[in-house]
Amino acid sequence: MNIKSLLLGSAAALIAVSGARAADAVTVAEPEPAEYVKICDVYGAGYFYIPGTETCLRIGGYVRYDIGVGDAGSFDGVNHVPDHQGDGTHSTYYKNTRFTLKTWTGQETELGTLKTYTETRFNYGNSSGDFLNQDASNSSRDDWQGRNKSLSLRFAWIQLGGLRVGKDDTAFDTFIGYAGNVIQDTLVPYGGQESNVVQYYFDAGSGFSGLISLEEGAGKVGTIDSYVPHVVGGLKYKGDWGAVTGVVAYDSNYEEVAGKVRLDVNVSKELTLFVMGGYGTDNNLNDNAGNAIDASGRGFYKQWGGNWAVWGGGTYKFNDKTAFNAQISYDEWKNLAVAANVAYTVVPGFTVTAEVDYLNAGKFDDADFNNWTKANKKSSLGGILRFQRNF
Repeated sequence: MNIKSLLLGSAAALIAVSGARAADAVTVAEPEPAEYVKICDVYGAGYFYIPGTETCLRIGGYVRYDIGVGDAGSFDGVNHVPDHQGDGTHSTYYKNTRFTLKTWTGQETELGTLKTYTETRFNYGNSSGDFLNQDASNSSRDDWQGRNKSLSLRFAWIQLGGLRVGKDDTAFDTFIGYAGNVIQDTLVPYGGQESNVVQYYFDAGSGFSGLISLEEGAGKVGTIDSYVPHVVGGLKYKGDWGAVTGVVAYDSNYEEVAGKVRLDVNVSKELTLFVMGGYGTDNNLNDNAGNAIDASGRGFYKQWGGNWAVWGGGTYKFNDKTAFNAQISYDEWKNLAVAANVAYTVVPGFTVTAEVDYLNAGKFDDADFNNWTKANKKSSLGGILRFQRNF
């Protein structure tokens, strides 16, 4: 055997071994293509397609922390809390932490846009009010204590085209725009809120729109007592300068009518103003002697004192971060309320608001006084500080 034969034999052996190993090699499967979330920009920012569907979904909400001090009648204070060692009573902070989860969906169909909206609220804290009465018969005597409050399904509706069904705030408030950009905007109330509804919205073009709403109401006074629903109708004209809106509601329980008219004006880029007036009939609402359920002058829609009330205020934006908001309200029962705040956006999505609230309960000393805010004196003053992170 020579060197040449040895080299050729070695090469042949190596090729054979390599071929055997190649025959035993494991084939690695190609990875499946990943299915990434697809952005949906049809309905605005934040929507994405639910995988495998044509439905767009958005998830959002906020976390909020409120701390209030002052008189109970301002909605900000907690008064006459019993001392743990029996040494009289004290005032303490009103505190509430809220987590709110919101969802929106949208999908285009042959009958129009199919939309849903839900809002669920979780709250922990105490309740504002005067807790001087600690008798066992007082069911709310311990509400000054911090606790997990009841879970609230605030909104849950379906809308196809102009038809909306489900749980919403009454159109008496939503269509006209509630009141001002203050925290305590209901020191003089402007109408009931939560309700199951069947509504139809229509857009007439050229800035005109309207709706009709059949509503269940809520609470002891507000929930309908027969197959006859409450009825709300509204009309609006909106332009670049602002808007004019009117709503009328029929209370089927007490057979009364209430209405509101609102004017919004965009004075400048920085300043917006509004004024809103309400009027309602109340003969049956005041008939406590004849009613099985006493309303004491306040129905589901006409919640203000007397036949008429007025609300006014506005917002002034100093810059992109800071805004001043104010609201003044007054009703026929001489309830005067003033609320003003400064809202400061620390960083995008995180706002701190400091507010001062005042109420003068005009009929506080009268025998027929209906104490909406549970005031414990004629003039109430309070303040509230709010921290809110929107996402």
